[in-house]
Amino acid sequence: MHAMLSEALRPATRRADEARTCRTTHAVQRALDFIDTCFAEPITLADLADAAGLSISRFTARFSGEVGVSPQQYVRIVRVRHAQRLLRHGVSPSLVAAEVGFFDQSHLCRHFKRVLGRTPVEWLNAGAPAASNA
Repeated sequence: MHAMLSEALRPATRRADEARTCRTTHAVQRALDFIDTCFAEPITLADLADAAGLSISRFTARFSGEVGVSPQQYVRIVRVRHAQRLLRHGVSPSLVAAEVGFFDQSHLCRHFKRVLGRTPVEWLNAGAPAASNA
């Protein structure tokens, strides 16, 4: 079942995964680290560009070129991944939304569907991988 779910992930999610394992410049790596640390907080392009030590326009172009998705898409993917872990452990979607940086449950559902093609409930009902597989 986990293999089927992995196969269903959108190409943007796979590109984001590859970015974490491929060679990135130091500037982009600093932004990725910032996102991994602060994903639950509001993150602006200015915050990320600052972390990378670049202008917003240069940062956006470099990040998209190296990672394969925009900074905003990457933040969304990271938040959804953290949401998946919490949902697997039985945390309610409204609490998950607050924990991973979404405004509310509706915001979580909308972005979850953009990343995985399913709402959290659909994803869970389809047989989300067990928490021990996380």
